[in-house]
Amino acid sequence: MTKNFLAVTVSIAALTGLALPAASAAIAESTVTAQDTPLYKQADADTDARIEDLLSRMTLEEKIVQITTIWTNKTDVFDDDGNFDPEKAKEKFPNGIGHFARPNDLSGPSSPLERPFRDERNTVALTNAIQKYAAEETRLGIPVLFHEEGLHGYAARGATSFPQAIALASSWDPELLRQVYTIAGREIRARGAHLVLSPVVDVSRDPRWGRIEETYGEDPYLVGELGVAAVRGFQGDELPLADGKVLATLKHMTGHGQPESGTNVGPSNISERILREAFFPPFEQVVQRTNILSLMASYNEIDGVPSHANGWLLNDILRGEWGFEGGVVSDYWGIDDLVRLHHVEPDLEGAAVRSLKAGVDFDLPDGQAFVFLPKALEEGKVSMDEIDTAVRRMLRIKFEAGLFENPYSDADYAEEITDNDEARALAEEAARKSVVLLKNDGLLPLTASDYKRIAVIGPNADATRLGGYSDVPTRVINVLDGIKAEVGDDAEIVHHQGVKIVEEGDWWRDEIVPADRDENLAMIKQAVRTARKADLIILVIGGTEATSREGWADNHLGDRTDIELVGEQKELAEAMFKLGKPVVTVLINGKPLGVDDVAEKTDALVEGWYLGQEGGTAMAEILFGKANPGGKLPVTIARSVGQLPLLYNRKPSALRGYLFDTTEPLYPFGYGLSYTTFEISEPTLSASTIGTDGTVTVSASVTNTGDMEGDEVVQLYIRDEVSSVTRPVKELRGFERITLAPGESKTVEFELGEEDFRMWDAQMKRVVEPGTFQIMVGPNSVDLKSVALEITG
Repeated sequence: MTKNFLAVTVSIAALTGLALPAASAAIAESTVTAQDTPLYKQADADTDARIEDLLSRMTLEEKIVQITTIWTNKTDVFDDDGNFDPEKAKEKFPNGIGHFARPNDLSGPSSPLERPFRDERNTVALTNAIQKYAAEETRLGIPVLFHEEGLHGYAARGATSFPQAIALASSWDPELLRQVYTIAGREIRARGAHLVLSPVVDVSRDPRWGRIEETYGEDPYLVGELGVAAVRGFQGDELPLADGKVLATLKHMTGHGQPESGTNVGPSNISERILREAFFPPFEQVVQRTNILSLMASYNEIDGVPSHANGWLLNDILRGEWGFEGGVVSDYWGIDDLVRLHHVEPDLEGAAVRSLKAGVDFDLPDGQAFVFLPKALEEGKVSMDEIDTAVRRMLRIKFEAGLFENPYSDADYAEEITDNDEARALAEEAARKSVVLLKNDGLLPLTASDYKRIAVIGPNADATRLGGYSDVPTRVINVLDGIKAEVGDDAEIVHHQGVKIVEEGDWWRDEIVPADRDENLAMIKQAVRTARKADLIILVIGGTEATSREGWADNHLGDRTDIELVGEQKELAEAMFKLGKPVVTVLINGKPLGVDDVAEKTDALVEGWYLGQEGGTAMAEILFGKANPGGKLPVTIARSVGQLPLLYNRKPSALRGYLFDTTEPLYPFGYGLSYTTFEISEPTLSASTIGTDGTVTVSASVTNTGDMEGDEVVQLYIRDEVSSVTRPVKELRGFERITLAPGESKTVEFELGEEDFRMWDAQMKRVVEPGTFQIMVGPNSVDLKSVALEITG
C-alpha cells in the first residue's frame, strides 16, 4: 500500500511540476477534505452507498420527517407576510422538513379564484428559502422534496394550461403528450419542485364518475401508451434527472375508475381477472418501460381491502411481479381513511402500521398517521427495518432528483420559460389535435363570408372552462374570442349566454347552487331573439368544473346519476333548432354526455372537452376550416345512463339487448370524423401462421381520398375467436396518427408478438393459447376490416 501510494505521489508530482513535499501536502489536504465530507454528500459516489451512509446517521425522528409531509399546516412556518420563517421552522419541526406540498399555494387547501396563489418569483423565493434552511440549519442538511400538481399543465398561477387529460387522450398522439408534459415539467421544476403528482393512468369505465376528465379513457392499451409518453415527458429517460425535468407520480393504483354507483372513492367490485386485464396494464407498462420512482395508491377498496392497506396490490403485484423500485405515496389522507372512511383500523396508529406494512412509504399531505410510527415501533408493532425501507425509498427519490447537488431554482429563468411563446404554441396545437368531429351534414367547415350575421349562443361560449386541477393562466382564449378573431370583418358576430349552467359554484367551492329555471327560460327567449336575426347559429353548451368534478368529501360532491346536459341547456338547444337555421353544436365539457336528442337535430356536432387556455383559437380554426379535425374518442359515449357500463371491449355475453331501447352507443370508442375522407385497406400479414412466441407484422394502406389535408388515426384490434376463458370481443393493440395530403397514400405497419396475444388463463397464468385470432384494422372500433391469424404451439 505504501509503495503504491508513493508511486502515485511521484507521478502526480511529475505531472504537476510540484516538488514531492508539496505534492504530498496537496494530496493530504485532498484526502482530509474527502474524509471530512460525508459519503452521502459526495456527488460521484454510488447512490445506494450514499443512501445507506445517510440512513446510518439519522435518528428515528429524522427518519419519520422524511416520510411525512407539510401542507395544511404550512403557515406554521410562515411569518405574517407569508414568507418562510426559519425560527418558526426550528420550533415546529426540530428534526427538519422532509416533504413540502404545493409550494405555490398560500395556505394549503384554498381556491386561487378567491385569493391568487404565488407567482413564479414568490414561489421560487419560498422554495429557495426552505432549501437554504434545510442545507444550512438542520443537522444533516437533507434537502426538502416539494411536489406540485400537473394533470394538464402546472396547476399554478400564470403557468401554461393545456387541454384536460381526456382531451389530450382524444389526440391519440403519444408524442404530443410527451411534448406537453415536457413543458409542464419544465415550468414546475423552474419554481423549485422536483416531484409532480401526475399522470393519472386509471382506466375509466363509468362516465358518472366526476374524475373521468382526469383520465385517458376506457382502454388499457391507449391509457398505457399515453401514460408512458407523459412520464417520459416529465422526467426523461435517464436518472438522475436532467435539468428541467421532474419525477412523475403514477396514480391511482387501482380500480379507481369504476367505483360502485359511479361515486368517487366507492368500492371497486372488480375481480382479479378484470384487474389484470383492464386496470393493471397501464401501470405495468409505465413501471416496466420508464424509470418511474413514485406511485400513488387509490382511495377505493378492492374485495374488501382498501388500496392503502393492500399488500397484495402494492408489494406482491407492483414490486414483486413488475419490479417497481420506487416509493408509494398515499393519496391525500388515504391512510387516515383506513380509520374514518373504511373502518378497518381503530386509530391512526393502527392505520400507519397497516399501510406501512402494505407498502405505502410516504404519508400525504400532513403525515398525521406516520407520526405515530415511533410509538408503534416502541410497542413492537413495526420494525426499524420496515421504517428504514420506506425512508430509503424517499431518499432515493431525493438523490435521483439531484436535490443534494442543486436544490435551488432561479426566478428569472422561471419567469422566462413560463407560458412563453413555445408553450402557447404547443397548447394551441394540443387543442387542435384534441377536437373530435362527431357529426357533419356538410355544414362544416364554415366560410365566414357566406354569412351576414353569426349568432354564438350558449353558456360555454364566453366562459373559461379549464377543468379540474387548474389555476389561473396568464390568458385564456374562449370560443367566442376565437370566433371573433377568426371571422374578423367577414361577418357580424352576435352573442347571448342562453342559460346559466349553475348559479354559483366551481371546482373548489363545496356548495353548488343550480341555476334558476324561470330565469333560464326567460334567457332562452332572449337568446332566440338574438339568434333569429342571424344566418348561422354556433351553439356552445356542455358542462363546467362545478357539474362534474372530483368529489373529495361528503360536503364536496362531484359525481352524477346521469350523463345529461345540466339545467335548461337541452331546452336552449331545442329553441335554436326550431328557428330552422343551420346549427353547429360545440360541446365543452369534462365528461362524455348522452346528447342523443341534440346529435339527431344539429347539423354538426363537435366534441371539444376542456381545451385549455388556447382552446378558443383552436376551435375557431377547426370550425372555419383553417385546421382539419382529426381527434378520436378515447371513450364510448352512451345514449343514457341505463346503458352503463358501455364499453367497446365488452365480453361476448354482454349487451344481449333491452326492451324498448338499443344497446348501440351514441358514438363508439375510437370514433371521429374529418373534413376529408380516407380509405383504409384490408390488413395483410407477414405470415398467416406463427408460434406462441412468434411475431407478425400487420400492414394496411391508407389513402386520403378527399380534397383536404387531414389526419387519420389507424387503429388495430385483435380478437381471440376461442379461448379457455372469456375474452373481450375486441382489444386495441396498436394505433398511429398520420397526416396525408389529398391523394397521398401511406402504408402503416404494426408488429404484434407474444405480449399482444397473451391472456390470463383459469389458473391466472399468463399464456398465449393456440388458435385463430382476428386481426382488425380501421378508423374506429366499429368500422373494421379483418384477416385471420393462426397461432400454433
